[in-house]
Amino acid sequence: MKTIQLIPVLLLLLLNSCSSVNVYSDFDKGVDFSQYKTFAFQKKGIDNVPISEMDKKRILQAIDTELSKKGMTKSENPDLLINIFTKEREQVDVNLYNMGWGYGWRGGWNPYLWGGQNMVNTSIEGTLYIDLIDARKKELIWEGKGVGYLTRNRSEKEARINEFVAKIIAQYPPTKK
Repeated sequence: MKTIQLIPVLLLLLLNSCSSVNVYSDFDKGVDFSQYKTFAFQKKGIDNVPISEMDKKRILQAIDTELSKKGMTKSENPDLLINIFTKEREQVDVNLYNMGWGYGWRGGWNPYLWGGQNMVNTSIEGTLYIDLIDARKKELIWEGKGVGYLTRNRSEKEARINEFVAKIIAQYPPTKK
């Protein structure tokens, strides 16, 4: 009976450990976040982000969607300015496999001609920063960061960007403990 109750918990832990975006956030603990109801994108900062215009549009649309879910609205006279920044790096993994049988250094038979099999895998790890700036004071009040692997597949890219943004914005507004 205990194993049946334990299965859902193990499944939940397994699904959480497979989460493909790691999220972190930081904030100014002296700020009352309930005062912020409107937002706008900081065009000057976003124009300098070194990614394609299509990806910028995807990110900004995802941020707009997630903040709207939290009851915030876009405004010409905003409480918050939103800026983004991105980084990426190529991750190279080299795996050496020696599939030989036998004993010692020279004995045995190897189906890969004594050398084993080498596998090289590359992937792109991306980081998305979302900064929330008090529009009146021009001070950073909240910062969210998501780190995960990116896809070059256009059909999966929008879903991946939405996942990054949703997980980052889920941490806003911060809860004071």
